[in-house]
Amino acid sequence: MTSSPSPDPKNNRMPLSAAFIVGNEAAERFSYYGIRSILAGYITGQVVGGSHGGLGQTADTATSIIHLFIFANYFMPLLGAWLSDRLIGRYYTILYVSMVYALGNGVLACSGFFDTVSAKMACLAVGLGLIAFGSGGIKPCVSAFMGDQFKPEQRHLLQKAYAAFYWSINFGSFFSFLVVPWVKDKEGYAWAFGVPGVLMVIAVLIFWLGTKHYTRVPPARHTNTAGFLKVFLSAFRLQPKLTLAPVINILASLGLPALAMVALTVVALMHDVTPFARGLGGTALVGVGVWYLLIVAMSLTGRLELPDAFWQAAARRHSEAEVSAARSVGPILFVFALVPVFWALFDQTTSTWVLQGKKMVPFDVFGLTIGAEQMQSANPALVMVLVPLLTLGVYPLLGRLATPLRRMGAGMFFGAASFVIVAWLQQRIEAGEQLSVLWQTVPYLVLTTGEVLLSTTGLEFAFAEAAPAMPAQSELLVADGGARQSAGHWHHQGSPGAGAEDASVSPSRFLLYAALTAVVGVLFSLVAVRYRYRHPTFKAQAGEA
Repeated sequence: MTSSPSPDPKNNRMPLSAAFIVGNEAAERFSYYGIRSILAGYITGQVVGGSHGGLGQTADTATSIIHLFIFANYFMPLLGAWLSDRLIGRYYTILYVSMVYALGNGVLACSGFFDTVSAKMACLAVGLGLIAFGSGGIKPCVSAFMGDQFKPEQRHLLQKAYAAFYWSINFGSFFSFLVVPWVKDKEGYAWAFGVPGVLMVIAVLIFWLGTKHYTRVPPARHTNTAGFLKVFLSAFRLQPKLTLAPVINILASLGLPALAMVALTVVALMHDVTPFARGLGGTALVGVGVWYLLIVAMSLTGRLELPDAFWQAAARRHSEAEVSAARSVGPILFVFALVPVFWALFDQTTSTWVLQGKKMVPFDVFGLTIGAEQMQSANPALVMVLVPLLTLGVYPLLGRLATPLRRMGAGMFFGAASFVIVAWLQQRIEAGEQLSVLWQTVPYLVLTTGEVLLSTTGLEFAFAEAAPAMPAQSELLVADGGARQSAGHWHHQGSPGAGAEDASVSPSRFLLYAALTAVVGVLFSLVAVRYRYRHPTFKAQAGEA
């Protein structure tokens, strides 16, 4: 998002508070991705004495545990968003939940004090549970808190601010993918899990040091601001006659996704693939498919947003700002509803891509051996190059062609292409070729380009398009996460053949992921074409002004 600089020089400078948020994010992401970088190896590693031993589980078990952990990370933001918007505000949510996060790191590191696999598994379960609560709980709050630091006359800085924010995420994760596996090789898993714990404590300290500089938006219980559902119900009850349009709209925005998420959550928490789990998971995924088709149908018929007459009824009980905020929710949620598939498959880089890399040949760079776990650092390294390249070079060059939703749609197709390449590599491996793990740089480049197009743009789009008075703004910022892991986790557990050893690492599975992402990319593009921007800069760029 670009716009004219403010005449006041003070409004053309980043607020100091943003620096503390960026620093906190870099340290927190080092902690999170440091843990994830060694999880697959730890769970599948051979059981040996001392701190270097793993848990001796199968590759499919490792994939299930990792995706259940990631699923929890993208479910907990719902709780974090509720805490921040309704009860204690974003500042205290980030501070207190981060402390729980650090505690989880400590529990995980304590696995080194135990010798039995069962005790280590208990530490893994408790530690990952606390970390998921902490990481997920702060997820919707930090990005929204960043946006809070900018006054209306500083909104032209948001694109660069969110680019810097996303750059810091990858700065932290880049070094974590190099440092934590190295510590694991030298000192064992207990110390390797301990290092991310230290970084999480540093993250909390950095955030606390910026306390006096922050702009804090009070939660809804202090402002008595009505949320989306309250305004919608008021409008619905005050309609002169009942019509199907609002019923279909609320079903598409809340009803179907809520039912599907509950069903997929139940399946994700079931360890055994029973007929009931298969049936429930399959039904839920059919529900997701119906939901997506409903969104596309509403978009093509111009009914993503309810008509003015519907919302005008709510004006009798609510302020103009509350009504404006409520009516902005549906269209934005419908856009983000199609994003979770990309992220569910993107997270394969820390599970199936690592497992594929373990069958490839490591290479040396300046005396450092780069294997499957270290290759994960390719993603953040590429992000640190691509963010400034795209933000400062490509987007301005493309001009009006690079509207936010076009960028996001292109990101999905880049993601689909990356899995085609991974499938090709897996086919060569299974044919007996000895491939260098350096080959994975190619799909990493393609996928990371898609990630930058989708993620940095999504942060900017959600904050700019959401009405300023909307108390659920952070829920919109987390909409690209949500329960994105539930579908991916069920697919791993419930698909035919998923119970076979290493079934999750095969050309056919990777091609299925590519096809799924491409189909959703087409659906996203259909919705994006009919979306009408609210932010004046976006409207001008799209030629809607």
